[in-house]
Amino acid sequence: MIKILVLAEVKNAEISKPTLELMSQAIRSNADVEAVLIGGDDSGLADVLAGHGAATVYVAADSSLTTYSTSPYTAALREAVEKSNPDQLWLSASELGRDLTPRIAARLSVGAITDVIAIDGGSLKRPAMASKVIQECAFTHDGLKIISFRAGAFEVSPSQACTANKVVLATPEADLRAVIKEVLAESGGSIDLVDAQIVVSVGRGVKGPEGVELVRPLADALGAGFGASRAVCDEGWMPHNTQIGQTGKTISPDVYFAIGISGAIQHLAGMMGSKLIVAVNNDEDAHIFKVADYGIVGDLFKVVPILTEEILKINKEKS
Repeated sequence: MIKILVLAEVKNAEISKPTLELMSQAIRSNADVEAVLIGGDDSGLADVLAGHGAATVYVAADSSLTTYSTSPYTAALREAVEKSNPDQLWLSASELGRDLTPRIAARLSVGAITDVIAIDGGSLKRPAMASKVIQECAFTHDGLKIISFRAGAFEVSPSQACTANKVVLATPEADLRAVIKEVLAESGGSIDLVDAQIVVSVGRGVKGPEGVELVRPLADALGAGFGASRAVCDEGWMPHNTQIGQTGKTISPDVYFAIGISGAIQHLAGMMGSKLIVAVNNDEDAHIFKVADYGIVGDLFKVVPILTEEILKINKEKS
């Protein structure tokens, strides 16, 4: 039986959904599962990881670790790996994971395969060339194998109430070469796009900020994350932290609404993991219709208000 060590990520004082996906998949793989938690305060989060199958949780908790910094996090993760001695180290392919994966691999002189979306025996599948092809990859070396997984690749299993078996890690030294004084976040809505079950996204077809605001009530009515294509963000109609695509965020919601989006391959690379895709575009030849499960050929400025009104009626009936 192999041992898998999962790096936990914390968002808004909670274990992130992609982390719980990895914990669940590791358990389904019949592996011995452990986790490592790095941050300012574990505040019961280690127990959450235990409830999702972590036999041991390696914890580095200190106020100096509240904000992510590459060097201290790498040092803490390396100590956890040395104490755990796992066969595999799993991370999310998030902003944090993409920064940390190559660094911990370099520190430990081992290989890494990133942005994996599926496991088939010893083969790892990952998208390439803007998701136009799926690569099948495998490690050629023995020893530790490091893998990062795209969010939404796996389902989250139910948890149990557990008390964690914790191993305390040493507080790593601060990196005096790079001191993070403040983190400024753009306001892009209260729902994180990576964690959202429903996402409404707008493209150049909304024609401007007024069109963006026309669509926003639909996202609010659905309780959805509100995203955008690169063109919209480049025009300044939406903040860049809402960009979905090859150079933006990669998401895998249950339902994805593409409003006024043509379907450029770079955008599809970020949302092809969506379980159901609904597209609204006035161009019947738009590429988005080739990947959509449901498509509406029509003027979004007429279609979206009708969709919003119908969703609000359904919400009112439920309440």
